[in-house]
Amino acid sequence: MEVKECRAIITGGASGLGEATVRKIAGCGGKVLIADLAEDRAAHLNSELGENVLFMKTDVTKEEDVQRAVAFASEQFGSINTAVNCAGIGIAAKLLGRKGVHSLDMFQKVIMINLIGTFNVIRLAAEQMAKNDPNDQGERGVIINTASVAAFEGQIGQAAYSASKGGVVGMTLPIARELSGYGIRVMTIAPGLFNTPMFESLPQEARDSLGKMVPFPSRLGYPEEYARLAESILVNPMLNGETIRLDGGIRMQPK
Repeated sequence: MEVKECRAIITGGASGLGEATVRKIAGCGGKVLIADLAEDRAAHLNSELGENVLFMKTDVTKEEDVQRAVAFASEQFGSINTAVNCAGIGIAAKLLGRKGVHSLDMFQKVIMINLIGTFNVIRLAAEQMAKNDPNDQGERGVIINTASVAAFEGQIGQAAYSASKGGVVGMTLPIARELSGYGIRVMTIAPGLFNTPMFESLPQEARDSLGKMVPFPSRLGYPEEYARLAESILVNPMLNGETIRLDGGIRMQPK
């Protein structure tokens, strides 16, 4: 799929990896709906990038919110053929910590947003994409999900986060196999340590120290590098049903 032909919905598109992907697609001439809860940041992107970038306040865990976002994007753009799932949260909590046992509510919240929210968008976006006329490659759409290297090497305190991202990895292939009959590809990106809002509260010294853990390049990843991989997935029709690590070769240690 040519990026300029993208009619996309991007969750978590107001910041971090999602924002970089919004900028990449819009910069190539595609059209994007930002589906996010951060109204102020989305409004800034909308005013900066122009009429090809729209916004709808969206909670990915709510069926009606995602239905409205998909319907709105389809109405405004004529169709949707791209969905990028970047909405997510991360917490750090030990199973048996100083303040007591891991909160069940917090575990459920992380699973609800990161895993169930991703699935919610996949199913409703795919339903709409299946109605598209295929392009000359027989393709009706592309769905890109965001996991994490924590899906493979979760650290102490990442039980909830690792479980949620492991679920995203686990459902990628079966969904890709099912949607192949509709000409819809499904891929997942598993980033390592990236300079996103999740790290903004850390001092620069701490961020530099984290970056040195990466074999090469020894730094935190840039959101633009995630967007470049998303672009490669979009334009290469043989990329399907796989999770790609984007991590500079890092393998996370227990803590």
